[in-house]
Amino acid sequence: MTYIDFVLLTERKVAFYTSLTNRGHVGFSETDMLLKFNQVYTNIGDAYNPSTGFFTAPVRGVYYFQFTLCGVMAETMGVMVYKNNKKIMRNEEYKRWSGHQYLTNSVVLELMAGDEISLVLPSDFLLYDDGDNNTTFSGSLLFTL
Repeated sequence: MTYIDFVLLTERKVAFYTSLTNRGHVGFSETDMLLKFNQVYTNIGDAYNPSTGFFTAPVRGVYYFQFTLCGVMAETMGVMVYKNNKKIMRNEEYKRWSGHQYLTNSVVLELMAGDEISLVLPSDFLLYDDGDNNTTFSGSLLFTL
C-alpha cells in the first residue's frame, strides 16, 4: 500500500440519512419485505443504494446504524436487520393506542469491504411514513480498521 492509498483509505467519509417513503402505509403482506428507503437526503460516499435497499461497506471498518420506525393505526410494527443476508437483529412493537407510535434502535458493526446491511419488514407488519420522515434509516463510518 502506498502512502496515497493509506491517506485515501483513512480519510474515507461515509454517511447516509434516508426516509422510507412519502406515501403513507407500507407492508402488511404475506412475505417479508426488503425495505427500500427511497427518500435520500444524505449519501456521502454513495454506500447506500435506494434502488436495492442495501448499504454496502466501501472499506473495512466500524459502522454505526440507526433506524426509527413509525406505526399509525397498525397492530404491529418492526424490522429485522440483515448483514449479508443473515439476520442479526429483530425489533418489534405492539401498538397499544391510536396515533403515531415510534421504535428506535441502533447497532455498531464491524464490517469488511463489500458487506451489505439491509432492513426487512416482517410479514403482517405495517409501517408508516410521509413527508415528515417518520420512518428513517441512517448510518456512518466511525473509523477504518
